[in-house]
Amino acid sequence: MERLAHLAAAMEKASVAEFIELYRQPRRLLYQNFISGLSRGFGIAMGFTVVGALFVYFLGWLAALNLPIIGEFVADIIRIVQGELTTKT
Repeated sequence: MERLAHLAAAMEKASVAEFIELYRQPRRLLYQNFISGLSRGFGIAMGFTVVGALFVYFLGWLAALNLPIIGEFVADIIRIVQGELTTKT
């Protein structure tokens, strides 16, 4: 009997009833998953934008230092991007 009480307490801690209720209401489950996916996608997009902007800023800063190897690397990237832009228009 003590084991059963322990198991019931453990199930309440794990909030199994809430999971079961979610599966009984599939629309609510789909809605929550949809909102969760949107927020994850938005967070990934914002994070990538910030990291990409910092990377471009850092490359520009390195190019301004006129370091021979890095300056050539940045110049190559700029040439590639400009070449792609002219072929697409």
